[in-house]
Amino acid sequence: MSTVLERLEAMEGRYEKLTEELSKPEVISNQAEFQKLAKAHAELSAIVEKYRQYKKLGEDLKEARDLLKENLEADFRAMVEEERRRLEEERKELEHELKKLLLPKDPNDEKNVIVEIRAGAGGEEAALFAGDLFRMYSRYAERRGWRTEVLSANPTELGGFKEVIFMVHGAGAYSSLKFESGVHRVQRVPATEAGGRIHTSTATVAVLPEAEEVEVEIDPNDLRIDVYRSSGPGGQSVNTTDSAVRITHLPTGLVVSCQDEKSQHKNKEKALKILRARLLDKMQREQAEALAAQRRDQVGTGERSERIRTYNFPQGRVTDHRIGLTLHQLDQVLDGEIHQVIEALIENERAEKLRELEV
Repeated sequence: MSTVLERLEAMEGRYEKLTEELSKPEVISNQAEFQKLAKAHAELSAIVEKYRQYKKLGEDLKEARDLLKENLEADFRAMVEEERRRLEEERKELEHELKKLLLPKDPNDEKNVIVEIRAGAGGEEAALFAGDLFRMYSRYAERRGWRTEVLSANPTELGGFKEVIFMVHGAGAYSSLKFESGVHRVQRVPATEAGGRIHTSTATVAVLPEAEEVEVEIDPNDLRIDVYRSSGPGGQSVNTTDSAVRITHLPTGLVVSCQDEKSQHKNKEKALKILRARLLDKMQREQAEALAAQRRDQVGTGERSERIRTYNFPQGRVTDHRIGLTLHQLDQVLDGEIHQVIEALIENERAEKLRELEV
């Protein structure tokens, strides 16, 4: 707790200095400076208030302990002892609250997300599983009151997807769905398998925070835009005009294609959304690697090569391998009831951060 207390002491000092600064006439007359300092002051306010409560409890606790060292009557000693226990319990709870308040916030948590699902190993069965995952996330979003928008899709004739990219619009979407990045594995008897043997197939999921134009500037000169005629499953033509769009970002080699809309303009707009999110993701990953900021065994690394979860149909179970959580509720999970898994992952990440705070 000593490291935490040092940080809290420094924050209280900063808070007091800001309070003093905000009362100065020259700051009050400068609206831009005043708003900047007022925002910093407000951000520190809650944690400083808790810290001061914590220090007051510490003083009261010391008084109670000192009193117990004296020769007291039995009834009065019992009363002081009860007060000591109450103060220790309150202080312990407040200590935990302070640690949580000190946890770094992910600046992307409140953003909309772009989710990319791709069929992996397993052929047509993998594509069907990708479709199951798309439905699972769509149902989860619906339960949360969020809106989904398909940006790009490459469906198969049996109703699966080789690839489907969609946006989830909703406050806090990234904070919940960011843990879904990785390799998802399914074990079941495929609809395409006549022999009744259990197969293992995979699909990859990538969750990217929506990037605003101010966050990722794209120079039009860095783009090569190709238009072509869109087609459906098996090469079936679905449009008679060159409305499909393929955008190549020349500096990075990233390529995004979109053909879902009949309008070339709308396809281009959707493709740019995907490209912007991928560029932001790439930029943040490179920064994290350069700063060696990725935590050991971090829940939210988003490493696409990780096998993060298994959906086992014969046993009706779902297992998240990162936290060792197993639920025998496969049907409910695939119907979008994944809140229990997501909440466990959030709590695990919080516990990891709290442990790091002690270092």
